Amino acid sequence: MGKLDGKVTVITGSTKGIGRAIAREFVREGAKVVITSSSEKNVRDTVAEFPEGSVYGCVCDVTRIEDLERLVASASEHFGRLDCFINNAGISGSFMSVTDIDPSEWGKVIDTNLKGTYYGCRAVLNYFLKENIRGKIINMAGSGTDKKSNTPWMDAYGSTKAAIARFTFAIAEEYRNSGISIMLLHPGLVRTEMISAYNPTPELLRQMETFNTILDIFSQPPSLAARLAVKMASEWSDGKTGLYLSALNAWRKKWLLMTYPFRKLMNRIDRRTF
Repeated sequence: MGKLDGKVTVITGSTKGIGRAIAREFVREGAKVVITSSSEKNVRDTVAEFPEGSVYGCVCDVTRIEDLERLVASASEHFGRLDCFINNAGISGSFMSVTDIDPSEWGKVIDTNLKGTYYGCRAVLNYFLKENIRGKIINMAGSGTDKKSNTPWMDAYGSTKAAIARFTFAIAEEYRNSGISIMLLHPGLVRTEMISAYNPTPELLRQMETFNTILDIFSQPPSLAARLAVKMASEWSDGKTGLYLSALNAWRKKWLLMTYPFRKLMNRIDRRTF
């Protein structure tokens, strides 16, 4: 018997990386999952990876509020209800200073990460309130969320993650008496395509040694975040809101830092891209 038996969850940006790992863990725990991406091919290919009937694919551009509203309606119609919504879709933008990056690219990060989270929350909150469902909303934190986590050359990304944290806790207060759980999850540092160096900017090339060392020390598989997401979506969070869980908390950071020399010596650094 799974921790999420009978639950229906939408996960935006779930055809790769952290989102796909969360989808796999949710299905493993008995949930039905709605796989989404702005790419129809990615949705189709990812749905094919799962057992028949366990997932449903829906193309969705999170920068368009009408797409998020359609996503909620389509998910609830297909599976009969909706219990959890995870605003996972996000982009980082190019590794550049604020004066070098194109303003349109900077704005796209805001549109995808921050506005996309707002649109998702708005759409599913309207559904939960109308249907009187005590659902779960999980928003994604990241570098920039914590006070000491500055993000030079990734200031658009860091700004969205700081704003998403404030937004999450604000609406958790707004809907505290609704029975809806609104939470924030920090997945930690995961080697995904979003932070890969396939097309490095000149600034990233200058910072590459430091960047790779940080990845070697602190990167973790997305399975850790996926298990935390299961916990948040389960009965563990019933009646609670404004919760924050991190796959890279202070204790974990210290452990990864202390064990790094031994992991490096024993060639135990996991450099896979998820």
